[in-house]
Amino acid sequence: MRQDENEVFWDDEAAQGYDTVGSGMFAPEVLGPTVDRLTELAEGGPALEFAIGTGRVAIPLRRRDVPVAGIELSRPMVKQLRTKADESEIPVVVGDMTTATAAEPGTYRLVYLVFNTISNLLTQAEQVACFRNAARHLSTGGRFVIELWVPELRRLPPGQTATVWRSEPDYVGLDTYDVLNQQVVSHHFHFDSSDDSREARLFRSPHRYIWPAELDLMAQLAGFELESRHADWQRSDFTADSSSHVSVYRLPGA
Repeated sequence: MRQDENEVFWDDEAAQGYDTVGSGMFAPEVLGPTVDRLTELAEGGPALEFAIGTGRVAIPLRRRDVPVAGIELSRPMVKQLRTKADESEIPVVVGDMTTATAAEPGTYRLVYLVFNTISNLLTQAEQVACFRNAARHLSTGGRFVIELWVPELRRLPPGQTATVWRSEPDYVGLDTYDVLNQQVVSHHFHFDSSDDSREARLFRSPHRYIWPAELDLMAQLAGFELESRHADWQRSDFTADSSSHVSVYRLPGA
């Protein structure tokens, strides 16, 4: 996704409304286990976050004394991050996570890409390039961690192209699938529950969905080995019924 295309979706309005402190993806029960596990996987070394966004994960990880740097394509998201952490605390390179280079490549113990963000890359070639860029940044034995949802095609009735994955009084989330091209568009409808308005705010984002087996092949092409896969950050078993996974890949070596 090019810089101009990216900022159509992740513009100033999206960046300013991204942080939902204490709820959603910022809820302690969501964020806490994520940071705990990444701190463990970093093993005291420096970490690099692809698509660092507004610092949802990077800031609490840095507070655990893990040195964190980032790569982020959206300037508005970096601007929002800078209201919470300056460049000396969390350095960020503005660029594409498939090609951009952070300071001191080859020295990071951990590269991570969370909350389904690898699917923002809309072609298989871009997703493979993301793995290769992660490998370039890691030291021998370093890890690349990906958090990703499992495509819900089993929930798709014959002849239909959409699934509703959340329905609440003030929010409805649904995905529309193009199974021929392995594309999905997420639709987020937000309602003002404080009045009787019939209008909703809509945010849409395109994705390319990836099956776990395809993700493993991408990793092999970049020189990684699968170290572990769990259903969540608490290391629950990954099964055929799991809706998401946390996959840890490692570069062979000491």
